[in-house]
Amino acid sequence: MSFSSKVKGELSLHFGNGRHCEIAEIAAYVNIYGQIAVFGGNFCLKIQTENDYAVKKCFTLLRNTFNMIADVSVRISGQKRQTKVYTLLVRDAAAILQATGILTIEKEQKKLKKRIYPPVVSSICCRRAYIRGAFISVGSVNDPEKNYHLEFVLADLSAAEQLRELINAFGLDAKVVERKEHYIVYLKEGEQIVDLLNIMEAPLALMDLENVRIVKEMRNDINRKVNCETANLNKVVGAAVKQLEDINYIEETIGLARLPEQLAEVARVRLEYPDRSLKELGSFLMTPVGKSGVNHRLRKISSIAEALREGKGGIE
Repeated sequence: MSFSSKVKGELSLHFGNGRHCEIAEIAAYVNIYGQIAVFGGNFCLKIQTENDYAVKKCFTLLRNTFNMIADVSVRISGQKRQTKVYTLLVRDAAAILQATGILTIEKEQKKLKKRIYPPVVSSICCRRAYIRGAFISVGSVNDPEKNYHLEFVLADLSAAEQLRELINAFGLDAKVVERKEHYIVYLKEGEQIVDLLNIMEAPLALMDLENVRIVKEMRNDINRKVNCETANLNKVVGAAVKQLEDINYIEETIGLARLPEQLAEVARVRLEYPDRSLKELGSFLMTPVGKSGVNHRLRKISSIAEALREGKGGIE
């Protein structure tokens, strides 16, 4: 089972604090999936999807909130990739549509408009419920072991912008992008995805993601330290190799005895201890000096070697 399915499974078992929250979550399913028609003066509501989590949750919410038993049917779609398509049908859905703010009556005229109706999401708990329903319907989240990405795929820009505003009311930074014929509301930062899981009230998924984040951060921290230490080691080794090359060149051309005693002593110690640090080399001298003192002498040796290579004599 994918991480996304685990999240939906957990959310499908969570019900809000009261009837108002259940209505808010129903509003999400109706806004996203709902097809509304009028037959014999009745408003009929049809929800059709391959998403079994959404159908089961919506069926339960309608039963609990409106005491309605919706008709549910299943058919197999496709020949190669056989997929179950679920249809949930409510033959008299006026009460549902009015409660969710999709059906309004103005001057004895009935108007239908899919939207996030502000009174339905006026409470924080109801906003959580709406977002929860939207995620169960059209949301997905990547396996955190791979990368951080959570998104909602919506059919029109208005619905996407309304959902983004609802999410961002919790202090998040969801964005909208067009992809093919859909509009995507998405989050890409691990911390914000954790926050959204908390908002939707999915504590088990949240803990799973947090555990992965902790391990990844520790691994990245270790890798950074190893890379830094490796880079420093390579730098030290490279410098030591260059020092040995310069010392050997001087010895082969004019001999180390031609160097001032302080430089000759450092050169001999470096030849004897090619893999030791500058600090250690300084401790091996007759009169010990610090790291900076050893570095200064080795740089003078390097200058002499370069001068010899250029035929300038090297020793003043």
